[in-house]
Amino acid sequence: MKVNSKHIHLIGICGTAMASLAGMLKERGFRVTGSDAAAYPPMSTFLEALGIPVAQPFAEANLNPRPDLVVVGNALSRGNVELERLLDERIQFCSLPQILHDEFLVGKEVLVVAGTHGKTTTTSMLAWIFEAAGLQPSFLIGGIAENFGSSFGLGQGRHFILEGDEYDTAFFDKGPKFLHYFPDSVILTSVEFDHADIYKDLDAVETAFKRLVNLVPRRGRILGFDRGDSVDRCLSKAFCPVERYGTTGRATWKVADLTFEPERTSWSVLRDGKPWAGFQFSLAGEYNVWNATAAAALAVHHGVPPAAIAAALATFRSVKRRLEVKAQVNGITIVDDFAHHPTAIEQTLGALRERYRGARLWVVLEPRSNTLRRNVLQEALARSLAQADEVVVAGIFKSDAIPEAERLDLNRVSGEIQKRGKPARVLADADAIVNAIAPELRAGDVVAILSNGGFGGIYEKLPERLRKLRASE
Repeated sequence: MKVNSKHIHLIGICGTAMASLAGMLKERGFRVTGSDAAAYPPMSTFLEALGIPVAQPFAEANLNPRPDLVVVGNALSRGNVELERLLDERIQFCSLPQILHDEFLVGKEVLVVAGTHGKTTTTSMLAWIFEAAGLQPSFLIGGIAENFGSSFGLGQGRHFILEGDEYDTAFFDKGPKFLHYFPDSVILTSVEFDHADIYKDLDAVETAFKRLVNLVPRRGRILGFDRGDSVDRCLSKAFCPVERYGTTGRATWKVADLTFEPERTSWSVLRDGKPWAGFQFSLAGEYNVWNATAAAALAVHHGVPPAAIAAALATFRSVKRRLEVKAQVNGITIVDDFAHHPTAIEQTLGALRERYRGARLWVVLEPRSNTLRRNVLQEALARSLAQADEVVVAGIFKSDAIPEAERLDLNRVSGEIQKRGKPARVLADADAIVNAIAPELRAGDVVAILSNGGFGGIYEKLPERLRKLRASE
């Protein structure tokens, strides 16, 4: 590692992408510090392992000594004390995508995985395929890829594989992050309405993805999911070759012979209607098969042979907080998933049904994402949650930040679920949920805890409570 005396401070460092950038900058030899309102696993432990200090909470003093450059996370807005100080004193600052492009992407062949759902896992698969094939890629992923034990890597190869986020860039740049990446190739997994805090409607979301497609050069390539009018519209004016993947007749890369087993999923892929390759991995869920097929299709275009792709997928170990088994206590399985949108919840619960057939499936949801806290997808949320046998919904995270007219109506969601014949209840917080459901859980149950945050420590509190109940019997 080369030594660089330049000091870079990251405000909002505990965001997944920001923490990853911090690690990349440190590996490049910069002196890196950061700050955030609160830190929790997995990113807090990730930063600690990297030896990057994190100051909590935000404070003007966190900018002492004065850094040479400040990277401003996209969750930061005017009024943040550190942001106000750097503006007052004209400390040099930039956004995450800007420094990522300037320091790491220039001169690389950039492969971007974008879409409303599945991009973290698909990026992880693609990076692992390239790594297992000996191509030594660089990568940046919005989660901890278990094969790497990291969310980033700076390889010696010519490829940089990264997750393309459609969320806005910074308080001074409200465009999507992925427009800074200038990709050579793109995987587009899906396009749905999401991020209701920054996008007015589906048309606005589609416009963002159309702009990404418009950046891909003629020599590049786009792999797009073969379903969805929104995906079709976004790809309609591409200047490069476009190939579709999925299960319909128009898929260049068509999934066939899909088989789900308790510990394994297997399938074959037809290329232009002809048998091409067979794959298997340990993940559950049809959506993960689509993700893997997209990664395989792009990898083969970059010279990775099918046999090497198959070997990589067979050893793929998923991503932290994606159907991650957090604990198994008294025969009860507790699963953590990042699901942040009704479609993602539907896919997650479907995958758990496939993997744990016959189990009583609980879903415990914290409405925390900017979309789930709003009522814009309220009916779809109720439909997706009703796939479980028991539904528990926590109070809305920072509900006061959402105007009442736009806020998710928890009683209506609960009522809609009950109309579908499933028990549903609303409980205030993690402690209330743990106290209520722990005595009701029995051996063989599967509990899916869904949140894109720390959820009041429920991931630790529920197993602990179950152990104490067992000890007291």
